[in-house]
Amino acid sequence: MSPQNPIDVEQAIAAAHDRAESRGEPSYRDPRTGYQVFTVTTLRSRGTCCGSGCRHCPWPAEEQRRAGRRTITNPGLEQGEV
Repeated sequence: MSPQNPIDVEQAIAAAHDRAESRGEPSYRDPRTGYQVFTVTTLRSRGTCCGSGCRHCPWPAEEQRRAGRRTITNPGLEQGEV
């Protein structure tokens, strides 16, 4: 059963991402939608932003915009948080 409460969803996503990262897996299955989601390590290994709006995009806002992204995925990255 997938989580429905937004807080539960965010916690389930964070747990799935952390599990995949700790196992060295390139992606995980979104606990709500079932879609495959790339980990931050996988995205960083690509070397550049693809502009698709990936959930765990490690690239700063400027790089996301350069790649054609209009809405920034992780606004905290503008302040240098990774």
